[in-house]
Order: sequence, then structure tokens, then C-alpha cells
Amino acid sequence: MLQPRLAGRYAKSLIDLATEQKSLDSVYKDMLYLQAVCKQSREFVTLMRSPIIVADKKNAILSAITSGKVSALTSAFNKLIVQKGRESILPEIISAYIEQYNAIKGIHKVTLTTAHPISDSLRAAIEQKVKTDTALPTIELETVVKDELIGGFVLEFDNKLVDASILRDLKDIQKQFRSNIYIRNIR
Repeated sequence: MLQPRLAGRYAKSLIDLATEQKSLDSVYKDMLYLQAVCKQSREFVTLMRSPIIVADKKNAILSAITSGKVSALTSAFNKLIVQKGRESILPEIISAYIEQYNAIKGIHKVTLTTAHPISDSLRAAIEQKVKTDTALPTIELETVVKDELIGGFVLEFDNKLVDASILRDLKDIQKQFRSNIYIRNIR
């Protein structure tokens, strides 16, 4: 069950503590690592959400995965989450932390969806174009490939959407054919 408010509170607490200890960037890197673990291993997320597995086992598994790869602050936070019974919302806490960190640092997430993978030079050109046209100083470009777009691209940033895909053009044409205004005028 999604609990964004609770996850946001835990993330805010971790950000405040990391800021106080001057380890905001190292905890951010830890959260990126944990996010990658959650994305790569569906079993890990399922294990953390399982009410059957006891907290000691979850803590041992989480410690085994993160030992030597995350800071002491992140390890202590993970233990606290398991102790409080909030390990089921760990992926949400990670996402909330990353969002809040990006808000603090002024990093804007931009998602580029294309039909085919793009080259590094094209990626750099798109990043530069987005920076100059939107006046966003720092962006984090994420690329997604979806075959159903057929061609073109979809660009999402700051609750804005630029859809220049062939799929959208085809849907617009289909909509025009469905509501053909000339048929009524002929009769």
C-alpha cells in the first residue's frame, strides 16, 4: 500500500539529520544505490513488504546487502526503519528522499521517451537545448525507450509534456476522422 505522506516524513527526517551531519551527498548516493537494488530485485522489495518474515531476518538481509556500500548514517536509518516496522515503505522513502534532495539542490528531473535508443551526442544536445529553452540550470535527463511511439519523442519536465511522437499524430488523425465535420455539411 502506498503511503507517500509517511514516506515523505521519514525522508525529511533523514535529510534533516544528513544536513546536520554534513553528509547530505553521501546519503544521496546511498539512496541511489538502494533505489537500484529495489529496481533490480523485485524479490527484495517483496521480502521487505512481507508480514511473515520477522524483523530480525529483514534487518540481517538489509545489512548484508548494504554492508560496506552505504554510510553509517544510512545503515542506522535502515535499522530504525526495520525496528519501527516501516520497512515495507522503504522504496517510497528512497524516492521521497531523492525528490527532496533534488528540490534542495535545484535539480529538475526530465524524462525523454523515444522509440529507439539515442546516442550520447544526441542526449547531450537535448540536455543543452532543454537547459537553454527552459532556463533550468541543473537537469537530470532520464531516457526511456517505448516501441509504441513509432518515432519522435515525448519530453516530460516540471508537470509539462511535449509530445512530438508519431503515435500522437496518428491518434490526432484518428480523432479527426471520427468527428468529420464535413459529412454533416454535405447532407
